[in-house]
Amino acid sequence: MTELDHTHDAAARSWVESANEAKCDFPVQNLPFAVFRRAGSRESFRCGVAIGDQALDLAALSTLDVLKGTAAEAVAACQHSQLDRFFATGSKGWHALRHALFELLRDDANGITRHTLQNCLIPLAQAEYGLPASIRNYTDFYTSIHHAANIGRLFNRKDPLPPNFQWIPLAYHGRASSVGVSGQTIRRPFGQLMPTGAVAPSHAPCQRLDYELEIGIFIGVGNAQGEPIALADAEDHVFGICLLNDWSARDIQAWESTPLGPFLSKSFATTVSPWVVTMEALAPYRQQWSRSKADPQPLPYLEHPRNRHGGAFDIRLQAWLETARSRADRTPPLRLSETSFQHQYWTIAQMVTHHTMGGCNLLTGDLLGSGTVSGPTPEEAGALIELSYAGSKPVTLPNGDQRGFIEDGDTIIFKGWCEKPGFARIGFGELRGTVAN
Repeated sequence: MTELDHTHDAAARSWVESANEAKCDFPVQNLPFAVFRRAGSRESFRCGVAIGDQALDLAALSTLDVLKGTAAEAVAACQHSQLDRFFATGSKGWHALRHALFELLRDDANGITRHTLQNCLIPLAQAEYGLPASIRNYTDFYTSIHHAANIGRLFNRKDPLPPNFQWIPLAYHGRASSVGVSGQTIRRPFGQLMPTGAVAPSHAPCQRLDYELEIGIFIGVGNAQGEPIALADAEDHVFGICLLNDWSARDIQAWESTPLGPFLSKSFATTVSPWVVTMEALAPYRQQWSRSKADPQPLPYLEHPRNRHGGAFDIRLQAWLETARSRADRTPPLRLSETSFQHQYWTIAQMVTHHTMGGCNLLTGDLLGSGTVSGPTPEEAGALIELSYAGSKPVTLPNGDQRGFIEDGDTIIFKGWCEKPGFARIGFGELRGTVAN
C-alpha cells in the first residue's frame, strides 16, 4: 500500500492557479489520468493528466527533454491513444511519473519549466474524451450489503441476503463492448418482460430503467492464467479508480436472471467517468476495514493484516438527476442521494484476489465495477429502485414531476471526491449519461 509522502502535502500548490481553488477536483495532489483531444477536432486521442481546469498533454510532454529515467520511460508510454502501455509499466512507472509531474507542476518549479509546459496545457472546457483503456474484460461485483439487503426486502425474501453474500465477493462478467465514457447517450433497451399476473412474457422496451452508483477499478498489471493474486499483492495490480454507472433494466432483469444472472438487462450500456484517480493519490483516504464479529469472517485467502489496516476508502459519492424539463426551464439538477464507498462489505483487494483465485487471468486495462454503493440509511441508496421502493413511492422533484424509474430525456450525473482535515480534496470529475428521447 502507498505510503504518505510530500505529494500528499495539503500545503503544496501549483503554478496553474485554478488547481489551488477551493473545491477544485484536480489539485496538484491528485493528477488523474485520461484520454482526450480537443472537442470537435480530428486530432488523435492522447493521454493526459488533469491539473485545475487544464489537461496536460502527455504526448506533447514526452517530446520535450524534461523528464529522466523511469519517469521518461513512463511518459513515453503515454504517446498512444489509450493508457494501456502506461498501465503496463507497473507501480514503478506510475509512481515515477506522478512524482515527476508533481515537481513540474508545483508552484516552485522554475520559470523555464513553466514556460515549456504552458504549451502542453489544454483547457478542460475544450476537451472531449475517449475510453481510458482498451477494456477487453468487464466484471461487475455485488459488494454492498446495504444494497443487497434493500433489494431482498423489496422482493419480500425471507432472508434478504443471498446465503453466499457474506462469504464471497459476488460478481458476474459484463459486456465490455458496450462500456462508454461520460456523455454517453443511452438507448432504452428492449427485452422480454413478465408483468405481475401475466401467463406469458412480452417483447417490449424496458419500463423500469435504473442507474447504479458505482466505482470502476482499472487493472494496471494482470496475472498469468492459473496464477492467483494473493491478497497482500492485490493492490499492486490496480492502477486507479473512476466513477461507473451500471445502467440496469429492472423489469428485464427480474424475468431473465434465473438461473444464470443478468444478460440483456445489463449488457446494453455501462458508463465510466474519463479521469482515473491513482491509488497513490487516494492514500490519505484509506480506512481500516472491519467485519462485525457477528458476521462470518473471511476465509484465509481473503484475509491479511494490511487489508484490515487500510483496505477501505472513504470515497464520497453523489447521484443527481437532470430532466429534459429542468434543462428547458434552466433549473438545477436534483441530488438524489449521497453515500460513501467505505460502506462496502468487500474491499478492492478482496475483489481482485477472489477474481483470480480460480485461475482467471486479469489483463491490463480490464475494468471491475464495485457494485452499487449504498449506505445504511434510505438517503444513501445508490439506485433508484431503492429510493423509490421499486417505483411504489416515486421521488418527487421540485417542479412536481415524479420518478419511480428513469424516463426518456433524463440525464444521470455522478460526482465523487475525498476530503478530510489536513489533506487536499481529491475529486473524480463528473460522469454523465442521457437516455435518448
